[in-house]
Amino acid sequence: METVAENRCFGGVQGVYTHASEACGGDMTFGLFLPAEAQSGPVPVMWFLSGLTCTHENAMVKAGAQGWAAEQGIALVFPDTSPRGEDVADDDAYDLGQGAGFYVNATQKPWAPHFRMWDYVAEELPALIGANFAIDAERQAITGHSMGGHGALTLAMGLPGRFRSVSAFAPICNPTASDWGRKQLGAYLGTDETTWAPHDATLMMQSAGFDGPMLIDTGTKDQFLDLLCPEALAAAVSTRRQQAMLRLQPGYDHSYFFISTFMEDHVTFHAEALYSE
Repeated sequence: METVAENRCFGGVQGVYTHASEACGGDMTFGLFLPAEAQSGPVPVMWFLSGLTCTHENAMVKAGAQGWAAEQGIALVFPDTSPRGEDVADDDAYDLGQGAGFYVNATQKPWAPHFRMWDYVAEELPALIGANFAIDAERQAITGHSMGGHGALTLAMGLPGRFRSVSAFAPICNPTASDWGRKQLGAYLGTDETTWAPHDATLMMQSAGFDGPMLIDTGTKDQFLDLLCPEALAAAVSTRRQQAMLRLQPGYDHSYFFISTFMEDHVTFHAEALYSE
């Protein structure tokens, strides 16, 4: 692991690091904010998974999370959204290929050799961070935006007991029934739609749910609202009687202005779960 940059930030340190990834078959970069409390011992951690076209940098710079995390003594992890490099498969469309990993392990050509973002976020990166930084692996929470909201929800439900809480900003809620999902899941996982179900938050809610609190915010002026399908997840939450807050925020769109507006709510929400006994 190599240090790209470390900057003083709200009494802690915002770092950027790169490392050779076995899961993705190449170098990967991530951001990590450590609050001042990490100097004296392990701190709880919140993961932020970003959306289509993003790198580790978008949320790290635009989401405004560090100040609120510093107040709560929480670390923040900002992974990249896909493998990258000249030898990594790509597509001319913005919603497939580099920058669009969808947090799955691809099984189809040409994606399978590198696009193993589920393993990277679920296993490899947590192990690397746990071995090198003062992180309390028993106190983890996860959030994300858009494609990253999809990833946060599916990882939370797909890894029972890993995360104490989950939230999302404008997540892709029902990708198996959306143009933002059927294209990508078909490309990465093939035509057998039974392999798609573990990567659809609505279907996972119907089958298993999440053993903890959930918070989801979506803007009523989100330009991608029809692709996100929040009503499908809302119906599944209601049927399961899942512990959840699903909020439609009047006038907000899909941008980081929306995310930064409600970031304090999300960090506070996770802090309550992370510090509960």
